[in-house]
Amino acid sequence: MTTLVAKAATGPLGTLDFVKVTESAALAASRWMGRGERDTADGAAVEKMREALADMDIAGRIVIGEGERDEAPMLYIGEEVGRGGFEVDIAVDPVEGTNLVANGLPNSIAVMAISERGGLLHAPDSYMKKLAVGAKAGPYVHIDAPVRDNLEAVANALERPINDVTVVILDRPRHAELIAQVRDSGARIKLISDGDVDAAIATAVPGTGIHVALGTGGAPEGVLAAAALKCLGGNFMGRLEPRNANEAERAKAMGFGDLQRVLTIDDLVKGEHVVFCATGITDGDLTRGVRFFGNNARTHSIVMHDDGTVRFIESVHRLSAKPFRASPHS
Repeated sequence: MTTLVAKAATGPLGTLDFVKVTESAALAASRWMGRGERDTADGAAVEKMREALADMDIAGRIVIGEGERDEAPMLYIGEEVGRGGFEVDIAVDPVEGTNLVANGLPNSIAVMAISERGGLLHAPDSYMKKLAVGAKAGPYVHIDAPVRDNLEAVANALERPINDVTVVILDRPRHAELIAQVRDSGARIKLISDGDVDAAIATAVPGTGIHVALGTGGAPEGVLAAAALKCLGGNFMGRLEPRNANEAERAKAMGFGDLQRVLTIDDLVKGEHVVFCATGITDGDLTRGVRFFGNNARTHSIVMHDDGTVRFIESVHRLSAKPFRASPHS
């Protein structure tokens, strides 16, 4: 049976078919950068991503999207997308970091992961405790180990002193104790306001200066990050942390009987084959943001396959709308 990656490389779909989906979302959202309208930016990206998915020769099913059908008119969980073809499960986040776009801040991306049916975990809309590292440190850390022990293990794996290890953490009150423990260890910290998918992926990309991602964030975003890290050979571990009784009951109804169970990268991404794409909306650690010039726009994307191939793709798009020209002064 031809694999997903083989079909992507040699069949009706190519790498650019996947990238076009995230490019479409990023272009739409970027028009709203810094305008304080996060929902408008997200809505524009969702619409364009859905249109791009509809043009693909796949029988796709959204397993992580904008929410349940009664909450999201487009790209809802369970929605079927594509014109027909080989069956895949799809995880999307048309705007990872809506606040980042609204405020013109770095590290907002449009994200998509594709695997064979059943290959991506349908994670509940709940919090998840997360640990992400790159390939060298992957075998030596565990989500239940003390923070200092994990950071020392990372330092040893990377052959550097612990004060040269940088940890990314969402800047939230719930992370006060975690931040204190990291500081006590001697490691450096990069606090971010939003966008922990980008941060987790950056741990496995040389040159970003980020080595560990810790803390709690959205469980669906954890699956997206795990898909990328699986392509990169990194490690991701998580544990569901429902915020209330309703979220706990919903998780149990979805089959998560033991909420204390550690979810490994293979639990989150079960598929043998994975493709991950992200396009920058604003400038970030992984990609540059959308840049407009004249009647054109330039996008910068990263696409990964489970065979370890990582491509950075820069594209120039001719825009359909006429460029704006100010009226001459009289």
